[in-house]
Amino acid sequence: MTHPLLALGHPVVAVDESPEMLARVRGAETVTARIQELHLGRRFEVVLLASQLVNTADRELRRRFLATCREHVRDYGCVLVQRHEPSWFDQVAEGERTSGAITFRLRDLHRPGPGLLSATVEYQVGGRTWTQSFTAERLDDQQLEAALGEAGLAVDAYLTADGSWVRAVPAPGTALGRSPR
Repeated sequence: MTHPLLALGHPVVAVDESPEMLARVRGAETVTARIQELHLGRRFEVVLLASQLVNTADRELRRRFLATCREHVRDYGCVLVQRHEPSWFDQVAEGERTSGAITFRLRDLHRPGPGLLSATVEYQVGGRTWTQSFTAERLDDQQLEAALGEAGLAVDAYLTADGSWVRAVPAPGTALGRSPR
């Protein structure tokens, strides 16, 4: 997402725990860090939490992700959150799809408990392949709003018809330093 945002003229601070991933970023400030441990000491008008990280089945990790977002967003700013829309959990199936030069394969799909889905996704570009296993938790609108509220954020708008992109804003009375942790 970094390069398209830069192409639109936005300043970007790209954060990833993978130095290899950040080495591919050109034109943006990069920070090697785990999101849940990030403390930049500055705030931004927009913070982006992509890759459905909010759907982690580790509720403490989700709380820390969202607290980090609140810590880094200005009181008049917003946090853009990408989630697996709730219906995805009912419709997802093993299989393969291609987008541009990237082939995605979803495999080893199983449901370890109510509202949970585990799988492995494989990304193939040319002759290179990366895999990532994950467990995601379904968050309906009420659950998402509650998780955001615990971090001092409130839903401002659902930006897509399926609810996969959400704009959250600092909740009233949660100025930096007073937001819940």
